[in-house]
Amino acid sequence: MYRKKVGVVCGGYSSEYEISLKSGENVFSSLDRKKWEVFYIILTKESWTAKDDANNIYNVSKGDFSLKALDISIKIDIIFNLVHGSLGENGQLASLWELLEIPFSSCDSYNAALTLNKRDCLTVLRQWNIPTAKHYTLDQGDDIDPKIIIDCVGLPCFVKANRAGSSFGVYKVYKKDGLVDAIEKAFKEDSQLIIESFLEGREVSVGVAEIDDEVCVLPITEIISENDFFDFSAKYEGKSEEITPAKISNRWKNDLNQLSKKIYSKLKLKGIVRSEFILVNEVPHILEINSVPGMTEKSIIPQQIDALGMEFSEFLTKILIQTERSKKVS
Repeated sequence: MYRKKVGVVCGGYSSEYEISLKSGENVFSSLDRKKWEVFYIILTKESWTAKDDANNIYNVSKGDFSLKALDISIKIDIIFNLVHGSLGENGQLASLWELLEIPFSSCDSYNAALTLNKRDCLTVLRQWNIPTAKHYTLDQGDDIDPKIIIDCVGLPCFVKANRAGSSFGVYKVYKKDGLVDAIEKAFKEDSQLIIESFLEGREVSVGVAEIDDEVCVLPITEIISENDFFDFSAKYEGKSEEITPAKISNRWKNDLNQLSKKIYSKLKLKGIVRSEFILVNEVPHILEINSVPGMTEKSIIPQQIDALGMEFSEFLTKILIQTERSKKVS
């Protein structure tokens, strides 16, 4: 029986490189070898390389994404994209795979670029009457007037790199005199910033995936951070309590399910997506959308899959089958 060749692609050029490697390792080791022939592909600025289960090493062609070693050339049939941040989540790799007509597990190039760009994505969501925080935008080189910013968003507020994930380039500001310093630090991550008002409420994370041609909402996770907010250490160093399924009312659950499905469908997202919300006065306000969410052993999506009562390996296979099916339909 022919096993289709799956490229588990991770790494990339952003601050999320190490997290991406861990996501890749987890998926690579979990995929069912009876169904798939799996290759672990790491992308860095210096090289694109791959390895197989026998630890054979290949160079990855930037031209056709084939794997090459001596006189061997292997064509990848399907890609499981786990490159967080730039390259994998901003549409660049999606554009390449679209040109090569290789099915891949994440959303198309335009939709990927839109969701990674917090400012543009939230603008689109507001047009659909989806509640968000008050916001102020800033580009590198713009004049910085703390009074104007605070008049717009209030204090405390969040200064965020516009095109980054894993809470890189995110700073909570309590006082006016701390604003400029937070802005300067965030600019080290991205040349575009979004500054948002602080939303007081319960934070939840909602995973959505298309499985068997149906958009499914995974069991919702409530996040209770030991830190000031759900920052890097809260996400990856155990500094938060993540309760799955969340202990929330059926009404909130239904609201979040409907809203998450609406966002997934209207933004034409694909594969696994995770959205963050704050429940303010019982109304879900969206914070951001992750079109290539973390898949490490500590990440939220694997926790939600476990709460669903499904084996991680089975879930991954369903995602790959849906990826192939969606490619044929398109």
